[in-house]
Amino acid sequence: MSILKNFYDERGDEMAVKLFKLVIDADTDTVTTINPEVLRYFYEFDADDVEDSVLTIEAADFIDDEGNALTTIETVTEEEGYYLLFINGVLQQSELYEVETDGSEITVDDVDTILPGTPIILVVTKFEPDSDSNTAIET
Repeated sequence: MSILKNFYDERGDEMAVKLFKLVIDADTDTVTTINPEVLRYFYEFDADDVEDSVLTIEAADFIDDEGNALTTIETVTEEEGYYLLFINGVLQQSELYEVETDGSEITVDDVDTILPGTPIILVVTKFEPDSDSNTAIET
């Protein structure tokens, strides 16, 4: 660089400044599989499970699609899934019920008008996404 600098200094010219940019062409293909798991739990309303207008359904009081009693309710976070609660076939607002984080029970508020034997269905939808990406780079 010093030889070039001396050459330009002797001529009185200045060396032109040029920004060199790296040129890369990259293509990425990503395939994501959501892998949903949908579980349905069934319960028949029993007034004995109500205290102060709040229904508490223990996990063991639910049965699954095959008629087996549960030991715990599958739990999900907002990032990985969601719950839907149906009482007598009608979807309920999420503010009316809560699933315990340990999966031991669900509580439902304002149940004074539910008749004995009314079906209550809890649907648990859990996602386990898997992604695979391939990137091709040309320089």
